[in-house]
Amino acid sequence: MQAQTQSHHYLDGLNDAQRSAVEAIDGPVLVLAGAGTGKTRVLTTRLAHILDSNAAFPGQILAVTFTNKAAQEMKDRVSSMLGGLPVEGWWLGTFHALNARMLRRHADLVGLSSNFSIIDPDDQIRLLKQLMEAAGIDVKKWPAKGASSIIERWKDQALTPDQISAADAGEFADGRILDIYKTYQKRLREINACDFGDLILHMITIFKDAAHNDVLAEYHRQFRYIMVDEYQDTNVAQYLWLRLLAQGSANICCVGDDDQSIYGWRGAEVGNILKFEKDFQGAKIVRLEQNYRSTGHILAAASSVINHNENRLGKTLWSDGGDGEKLVVKGLWDGDSEARWIGEKIEELQHKGQILNQIAILVRAGFQMRSFEERLIALGINYRVIGGPRFYERAEIRDALAYLRVTTQPNDDLAFERIINLPKRGIGKATIEMLYAHARGAGISLFQAVCDLCETDELRPKVKETLAQLTALFISWRDQIPVMPHNELCALILEESGYNAMLKADKAPEAAGRLENLKEMVAGMEEYDSLEAFLEHVALVLENREKGNASDAVTLITLHGAKGLEYDNVFLPGWEEGLFPSQRAMDETGLKGLEEERRLAYVGITRARKRAFISFVANRQMYGSWVNAIPSRFVAELPDDAVLSESDMGFAERRSSHWDSSASGYSSNNAGANSGFGGNIYARRRSAHNSHPTQRGLAAARKSTAPAYTRGQRVVHRSFGEGEIIYIDGQKLDILFDDGQTKRVMASFIESID
Repeated sequence: MQAQTQSHHYLDGLNDAQRSAVEAIDGPVLVLAGAGTGKTRVLTTRLAHILDSNAAFPGQILAVTFTNKAAQEMKDRVSSMLGGLPVEGWWLGTFHALNARMLRRHADLVGLSSNFSIIDPDDQIRLLKQLMEAAGIDVKKWPAKGASSIIERWKDQALTPDQISAADAGEFADGRILDIYKTYQKRLREINACDFGDLILHMITIFKDAAHNDVLAEYHRQFRYIMVDEYQDTNVAQYLWLRLLAQGSANICCVGDDDQSIYGWRGAEVGNILKFEKDFQGAKIVRLEQNYRSTGHILAAASSVINHNENRLGKTLWSDGGDGEKLVVKGLWDGDSEARWIGEKIEELQHKGQILNQIAILVRAGFQMRSFEERLIALGINYRVIGGPRFYERAEIRDALAYLRVTTQPNDDLAFERIINLPKRGIGKATIEMLYAHARGAGISLFQAVCDLCETDELRPKVKETLAQLTALFISWRDQIPVMPHNELCALILEESGYNAMLKADKAPEAAGRLENLKEMVAGMEEYDSLEAFLEHVALVLENREKGNASDAVTLITLHGAKGLEYDNVFLPGWEEGLFPSQRAMDETGLKGLEEERRLAYVGITRARKRAFISFVANRQMYGSWVNAIPSRFVAELPDDAVLSESDMGFAERRSSHWDSSASGYSSNNAGANSGFGGNIYARRRSAHNSHPTQRGLAAARKSTAPAYTRGQRVVHRSFGEGEIIYIDGQKLDILFDDGQTKRVMASFIESID
């Protein structure tokens, strides 16, 4: 009775639906927890209730979360509810953590020792590269990162190598990716290691092996209750693992929201939650619909949009906190106008007493951030980027900037070193050290050192040829600065350097976004009078960047990254067909992709507590060309009575559009608008510059000093040995070495023989 008495205090304050979810501890239960409905409270209270009711001990409950932070928070809350109950021995953690714990106990059943290593993604890629090179696969054409992504996807689908047919494997690595997967798994066992995907895959293999059915039976006896958070985000492997464990007890409770399933691109399968009732006969469905976060108008807008999805279990969010302010839907002329408008609105909110910490700009794609970052900087408004670096601090942008810096200023050693082997050109550490040694000895730049050594025999022939081609490219680009628009020149550099091709060959999910960021940078360069002016602007932006300790700052974040967060004021820009919903998502997965995009819109709207601002433009600069933008179909799906429409020009009535499955998104008023950076600018080739860089007058710009050597002098070279100087050309010396070979070398690489 004491336990029953204690149980009442943590049940206090729960609404009827929440209490029903907490107290339904027997049998399968699906808790459909809408945004802002107190999901975390229900989950932790339910766990506390099971323990406090003596229905199970901590070690008899399997509680699964998606992040370590969520797991720790759940432990702390439950412990606090129960008066400081110790958390040791609890089976509470992430999928990977729990499976690692299990696998340590049964590693021998899959050919591992209990002290196996768990390799991180970098080690995974490095190992795959080794195996692919050993198999004679061209890793430049078929990057190891791409192989890693394919193998990761197979493991997310719980597919071992013997479960994949050659026909289903695809053409990656000339059709040999399945062989690489087999070799990779074999090698992992040899070094007593596994990757993150293996943690779940190995346990599924053990559970399904009839020879080891005692293992699964053991866990069936142990776990009386299973609880799962964010069930809508589970992939196939996680789903199968849970299903196998749940066969022992029907007491499984999954908490999630099918309307917030937005991670299909990384393997999440919304179908897992949609078929819960089919998987678990007699399941109890509890809908948490009372929202404690947002106003009535915000919830009405979110519900109106998501109701257009066909594949959903259905629920309607409501609030007793009043309707609040209507959503503002703003039509603007172009992206710059959109950034200015949002900047003005933020200033207005500030003047009304709103703190910046409660203001967020949620974008569909990372490249959208540039215009907002620059506007906030111009207004002197602090901001932070969550989930990644600021626009000009992103690796691909810094790489592009390094190419531009070397083009304008060949003496910029830091920039040149950054990209000399990017993309990979076979320039090793030893070569870099040799270049720097000569540069320091001669008092010249790294670029000049490369030009010098390309006229000697110091470098290996292949490296010499590669570096000569690279310096020739930089000289040709430099020649174009006075005659070619600087944005077109940047596009040309990214193409001819091979940087674009490197990203296009990258099969990682983020590669496409990195290309989009580069295209956005190229487009934004039009705002500046010259390449030098653009580079100066970027330098000032980086100099004035927030140091990370600002107590009050606007948040810039992608819609995917915003899930689970909330703000008083939310801006949702770029609601245009092709951008949002993403044309790429719809092209790749059709209706499934469209519905996930709509769920993303639902997530975006429900991040707002008090105010939401949605904007779209009539003209958007995409990939270096202006395109006519069409308002997103999601705009037309907003309810009239919850929306205040504004427009700066004569937009057609926003609900006049009739969407169908053939909607194509952006329409271009420029031929070749989507053919890359700036249409067909690559077709406009200038006169060829095939001569060697040192034959194009670079010598005049070099710092040259007379060598302290004379003809006939005996010297020793660090690589070629001893010899006699037979000709002197400035710092370049022709030496007849004792082995009979004559080579041209730099004076900085020899020493006299006394």
